[in-house]
Amino acid sequence: MRLPVVFILITVLLDAMGIGLIIPVMPDLIREVNGGDLATAALWGGVLATCFAVMQFLFGPVLGGLSDRYGRRPVLLVSLVVMAADYLVMAVAGSIWLLLAGRLVGGITAATPATAAAYMADISPPEKKAANFGLIGAAFGLGFVIGPLIGGLLAEYGTRAPFYAAAALAALNAVFGWMILTETVTDRIRRPFSWARANPLGTLRILGKLPAIGPLLIVYFLYQLAFTVYPAIWSYFGQERFGWSPATIGLSLALFGIMLAVVQGGLMPLVLRVMGERGAVIYGHGFNVMAFLAMAFVTSGPVALVLTPLAALAGVITPALQGIMSKAVNDNQQGELQGALTSISALAMIISPMVMTSVFAAFSGQTAPVYLPGAPFLLSAVLILMGLIVFIRSGRAGPSSDIRDKPVV
Repeated sequence: MRLPVVFILITVLLDAMGIGLIIPVMPDLIREVNGGDLATAALWGGVLATCFAVMQFLFGPVLGGLSDRYGRRPVLLVSLVVMAADYLVMAVAGSIWLLLAGRLVGGITAATPATAAAYMADISPPEKKAANFGLIGAAFGLGFVIGPLIGGLLAEYGTRAPFYAAAALAALNAVFGWMILTETVTDRIRRPFSWARANPLGTLRILGKLPAIGPLLIVYFLYQLAFTVYPAIWSYFGQERFGWSPATIGLSLALFGIMLAVVQGGLMPLVLRVMGERGAVIYGHGFNVMAFLAMAFVTSGPVALVLTPLAALAGVITPALQGIMSKAVNDNQQGELQGALTSISALAMIISPMVMTSVFAAFSGQTAPVYLPGAPFLLSAVLILMGLIVFIRSGRAGPSSDIRDKPVV
């Protein structure tokens, strides 16, 4: 594998790790700098997660546009250097406001997947573009797995240890990139920076151009809202309900991520052969409802550890939905569709953490009307049921052949 490709994959992996790395230590870290109980820490955790997601949502197109004007190399290297400095600041932060500032800056520096993908496109021949984009997706998924795992293990050495480790990784990758990365933007393809093209809401305008799959986009959004319950409240839920350590929380999230990768990367072809895309979506929703209900009421830590990877068996929903929608649009609309799905996922990551952590705080704090730390999972079950209803109703006039040719279940 060429060294620039290795650099790009490491960069994307670090972007994904920035989300999961601090999840296991957030409950202890927030109470360390801000005081208060676990419910209050969860509310602040939701604010920090939302701010990070907002910055990624806003600055992804901006950094991509800057890379078209000034080159991929400076954008990627500057982002890594600022990322390393930001992690060092968070490692010594003594107030919640400094942590908040760190998450805002961190969201900007982690908004480089679009620039990384542009570099990959620049260096890839047409016949290898799809395969290389798949490598980027795999690196991003791997970052979500190892981020919580490393964060949980390093937390045994203190709440600040994960940040020092992340700063070192970002700095080393910046040095690696400075040594081996060549610029791919030439005068032939360079274009002026435009705020109109850098507007992240622009991709959402295409929703009105795809009325046939409107209901399926709603299903996708509801699923993303529900699924985000795991990164949003898992560390607070695990500590409150089971007394888990950061290491156990990181391990459980890693198990979930590994199982999700196995399902989507290995089991998906078998599921599609047996059930078809429509059947996979319905199965996934049904399994998700049962998994969320089980998580809402489980009181045993070992049982929860068993349920965590099993819950990933519902991960067939996303690729199956994408398959149905991809067939429903013309070939020249595929990019627009993927842009819309990316925007929808980003919006869910902005909205869901605040909602889920607020519900957790309301049902686990000292003034809770009913003590039920798993209440956010009940909300997720309701969202999944709503999505299932919309999906089944859409089947009566669905846009894809998979829907049109099969009766509603």
